[in-house]
Amino acid sequence: MGFFNRRRDAPRQPRAAAPRNKSRAGLFRSPEPYTMERRPPFGQWLKVSWLDILTIIILLIISFLVYRAPSPGTRTFPLAINSNGEPSNRGEVVYPQFAYPDRGQIIASWLDALLAVAIPIVAILLMNLIRIRSFWDINNGIFGVLYAIVPSSCFQVMIKWLIGGLRPNFYDICKPDLELAAQQMHNTTGLNGVGYQQYMFTDEICTSDNKDAIKNALQSFPSGHSTTIFAGMVFLYLYLNAKFKVWANYHPSLWKLVLVYLPILGACLIVGSLTVDQTHNWYDILAGATIGTVFAFSAYRMVYGSVWDYRTNHIPLNRHSPFIYSDGCEGSDMTFTKKAGWRAGSLRGGRMAARGVTVSGTPIAAAALAFAATIWCRVLIVR
Repeated sequence: MGFFNRRRDAPRQPRAAAPRNKSRAGLFRSPEPYTMERRPPFGQWLKVSWLDILTIIILLIISFLVYRAPSPGTRTFPLAINSNGEPSNRGEVVYPQFAYPDRGQIIASWLDALLAVAIPIVAILLMNLIRIRSFWDINNGIFGVLYAIVPSSCFQVMIKWLIGGLRPNFYDICKPDLELAAQQMHNTTGLNGVGYQQYMFTDEICTSDNKDAIKNALQSFPSGHSTTIFAGMVFLYLYLNAKFKVWANYHPSLWKLVLVYLPILGACLIVGSLTVDQTHNWYDILAGATIGTVFAFSAYRMVYGSVWDYRTNHIPLNRHSPFIYSDGCEGSDMTFTKKAGWRAGSLRGGRMAARGVTVSGTPIAAAALAFAATIWCRVLIVR
């Protein structure tokens, strides 16, 4: 008997599946039709999931390689001007918004990544352990979290690598010395002392020995912290709404509304800390949050029947069979709330005859692999 087992009268019929292609073998063979209400054998699960696991790993590798690659362009910046309007090591700072002290980050990169991945996955596991008890709900939920976080992080790293920008603490990290601009070895790009009144310089005049820190200080846009945490927390927000039926066909309790919005509050507090420690500009945070939110909505719709339609947004989707909208379809009882007849099997709530289901286990192997790979790579690239 499996870890997540529950039985009723008679099992539902699985959704109709496309005909098999018997000419392929192994992982590449078309998988057998399966029901969303039973745990499949590991081999069958792997046949329907291996491509996504491989894609996640490839995206993580691409993100890491792009992050470690040299910047393709050279960004120039002004320093200070003296009373004569000339560039100077002492004087009025042209861009004081980039002259904040380097105080370190309140929320470390590894912690931001850990929270973004772990909190949604733990919430999904707990809700299934307590009540839902569906292998495929856990499977789709965990894959959905990774769909949201991994591609959004890859996009964020590419934008940061190609565009970037100055962090609020850039000058303190760089520690520029204007006198170095006159030395040929510190002007290999020929871009020191250029532009209107020769105000513009490059990172070649930075005196800090930490070259990685200088590179990072030039890659502020968009925020990796913001992208990652909003991808994970917005996905969890959508999941909680679907399972608790906060916006559905009955009047729910207020605590459910508060619970649904807790992930959004957490994400806002984490990205807000970036303005306190002055490691990101407000527009870096906004751009990162937008990227993460877009991917969270996209990922949720990939793995569940809808985003806002309360009748179907709790139903995990089958990979190879189309979802057929009807009362009593498989997955229609996979909610956490029991109010107004939910969990009875109707897409509109209300009572229906109980139907049988036997499900057990969780996709622990893939979840552990993807979780470890995500955390490992995000610790290295999220900034």
